[in-house]
Amino acid sequence: MESNVAHCGLMVDTGSRDEKEPENGMAHFIEHLIFKGTKKRKAYHVLSRIENVGGELNAYTTKEETCIYASFLRPYYNVVLDLFADVAFSSIFPEKEIKKEKDIVIDEINSYNDSPSELIFDDFEAQIFSGHPLAGNILGRIETVKKFKKQDIFRFIKNNYSTEQMVIASAGRIKFEKLIKLVEDYFGHIRSSSKHNGRQPFTTYKASTIRIDKDSYLSHCMVGNLAYPRTHPKKNTLLLLNNLLGGPALNSRLSLGIREKYGFAYGIESMYQPYSDSGIFAIYLGTDPSHVDKGIQLVIKEMRRLSDNKLGNIQLQRAKRQLIGQLAINYESNLNEMLGIAKSHLNKPRVKTYEEILAEIDLITAEGILEVANEIFDINNLSTLIYNAKSYD
Repeated sequence: MESNVAHCGLMVDTGSRDEKEPENGMAHFIEHLIFKGTKKRKAYHVLSRIENVGGELNAYTTKEETCIYASFLRPYYNVVLDLFADVAFSSIFPEKEIKKEKDIVIDEINSYNDSPSELIFDDFEAQIFSGHPLAGNILGRIETVKKFKKQDIFRFIKNNYSTEQMVIASAGRIKFEKLIKLVEDYFGHIRSSSKHNGRQPFTTYKASTIRIDKDSYLSHCMVGNLAYPRTHPKKNTLLLLNNLLGGPALNSRLSLGIREKYGFAYGIESMYQPYSDSGIFAIYLGTDPSHVDKGIQLVIKEMRRLSDNKLGNIQLQRAKRQLIGQLAINYESNLNEMLGIAKSHLNKPRVKTYEEILAEIDLITAEGILEVANEIFDINNLSTLIYNAKSYD
């Protein structure tokens, strides 16, 4: 990248779905603790190492990945890779930091529980993937987090973090050969390892409807279904369909047909989250309690329109241009591109170029969209979750 700012990340193919029931929240907890001291650095020196040269250090956990990453001025690759190797393989997890971080994570869980518009997404995934590790909340549960001990952390790391499922990705002005040399310098002494535990596929989906009373002014609703995994040949078609139905554009079908036409929804959107062996499609609707049933009816009406009516050529080309434009905007962020290639490489040995992705989108047909809409929007397989708002005078 022709920029003075570089981005580098270390991504591991381990997330909350790799936890056993008593370990719920462990991957996220470890993500917090790896910055709290190593064999050669105290927490202050870990946190200051990259910031002292003007960079930013961060991390996140998903259901399938854990990532530490940094944005920094390009001469400091050595500083970043040295720190990555240190926190990833030499963290010591001090007892006092474990106790402190438990309180912080519990506050994070409580804060999240106070936001029904965010909580409902996790609760809906728990409903869709009921009885499976994918149903677990990334943050964990207060009762499990409270019980975490130092030996539990080391056992989880031993069972779930391996060098063969780690990717170091970079977007910056550095020659690839030099990057490899730096990685060898800082990671070359680490003994290779492979993951012990395999992932259990999800095969037991049943459509369901759940209503929960909430002490809030706004009602929140989710409607959705199981969807395609990350490597499925119909994934791109569903991405386009999702974008057309309820993507970020103001002219999405849901936005025009529900928010603009009736004023029923403050927030409305659709999402498609693919995982390595499964996926979820969902529509979120935030609305006044008096509009819940009508709002859901209108959501299903828009889904049926896409299931019953094949797109015309002009509509199809417009939908493709819109998706391509949004991908291009995403690629404008070098940080997003670095994280994207890391995630892609965890799942397949070769990362597709932007041009190859565009070529795949160009091959999507109106018939293919109709087929996917009938599979994913099948009314008999839709699940619904509703947070009923408390009535106020």
